[in-house]
Amino acid sequence: MNRLRTVLEMIKFEHSVFALPFALTAALLAARYSLGAEWPTGRQVFWIVVAMVGARSAAMTINRIADVEYDRRNPRTSGRALPTGALSTGFAWGFTIVASAVLVVAAWQLNRLALELSPLALAILFFYSYTKRFTIWSHVVLGFCLGVSPAAAWIAVAGKLDPRILILCAAVTLWVGGFDVLYACQDVDFDREAGLHSIPRRFGIGRALRVSRAMHALTVVLLVWLADSFHLLWPAWAGIAVVAALLIYEHSLLRANDLSHLNAAFFNVNGYISILFLLFWGAAVWAARLPFPGRNP
Repeated sequence: MNRLRTVLEMIKFEHSVFALPFALTAALLAARYSLGAEWPTGRQVFWIVVAMVGARSAAMTINRIADVEYDRRNPRTSGRALPTGALSTGFAWGFTIVASAVLVVAAWQLNRLALELSPLALAILFFYSYTKRFTIWSHVVLGFCLGVSPAAAWIAVAGKLDPRILILCAAVTLWVGGFDVLYACQDVDFDREAGLHSIPRRFGIGRALRVSRAMHALTVVLLVWLADSFHLLWPAWAGIAVVAALLIYEHSLLRANDLSHLNAAFFNVNGYISILFLLFWGAAVWAARLPFPGRNP
């Protein structure tokens, strides 16, 4: 049990809530609006969740492997499992391989296109771990790693891709990238010392906060575009209003000279955003009361 707790802490398992609700929302949209798609079965939902957990576990572990020396030198991260030796690098590599295999098996259980795209998904996830070494836009790459999840879930249900769901992919990319900019503000001094790149290090904390606000403002704009493209009913618009209000609240907690509420802004508020988005948009899909494509009303 101690080893299990250490592993779950290493991959920040509780943060799976950030992307999973957006993937499930995409699955519901695919069921309603993709020609020939059916309502997701329990089996499909199960394998979508398994694929998400496998992908995220592999990504987080390879990130810890790639950054182990930086984590050891950074006072904020020196207590993590690999720097302290609570878990070995060999174990972490083994766990990465197993988690990657879980993703591939889950994709295989869903459909052929999902299986064919699973290596590309892993390549994107692994690539992120090295981006901070050469670009300040690693935040956007991280956002894209989670942002592909709605497209993956749509493919899992429909077996093909609808260009409209890419709007949600872009929204999630900017949402995650925006709050990663906030999170990176606490490591400005270390990044400068270690030669790592980030928006806060390049522009300073004050400007980084403004960049994050701009990314989150664009997130709301994209959600409006998405709701309009599917002609969704009022619960979706209410959900957008709730998301916008929570993002405003998130940014109200932080100042350039006061990041003491960063954890509340990063973990709590963003968790509420993803869950409430699923609830409101799920209600909107249900309220549409449209006949399923390929079925009689």
